Amino acid sequence: MTARLLFILLLCFPAMLTAGAKNEKCPIMTADDVDSEQLVEYEGVTVLFCCQECRKLFNANPKYVIKASLELLPQFEAIKDKLHLDKVTLLPQRFCPINRTHLITPASPTMDYKGVKIYLWDQAAVVEWKKDPAGCAKRGREAGLLPQLEPKK
Repeated sequence: MTARLLFILLLCFPAMLTAGAKNEKCPIMTADDVDSEQLVEYEGVTVLFCCQECRKLFNANPKYVIKASLELLPQFEAIKDKLHLDKVTLLPQRFCPINRTHLITPASPTMDYKGVKIYLWDQAAVVEWKKDPAGCAKRGREAGLLPQLEPKK
């Protein structure tokens, strides 16, 4: 009986640890604090965002955002296997080289730079990129934001 109870507790413990956990930073605009009125329920879990735009981006590809920002979303730790996050393929590039704390997704706008696809946060970032592509690429590479521009080993 004691072994059975211990087994049940071990199974439930991760869920108990994260059941009340909430994210304090937006999983998309990762430097921004969340607004308690900007929330989404996904798989029975509450996710907080900084703005309505981030909510929309999450709803368009929730599993991608969860996997890419799992360290900011402790409430999903206990159910990450149930969500099959291992089947979600992340892009090598995670953040916009212009808005450096903004997560990019496969649906983000892109620019071609020397035959390589660069993902940007929004159309304003595209405008900035177009002003100085070489400088933006250099700064983004130096900041570690553009791994696709690193020489192949």
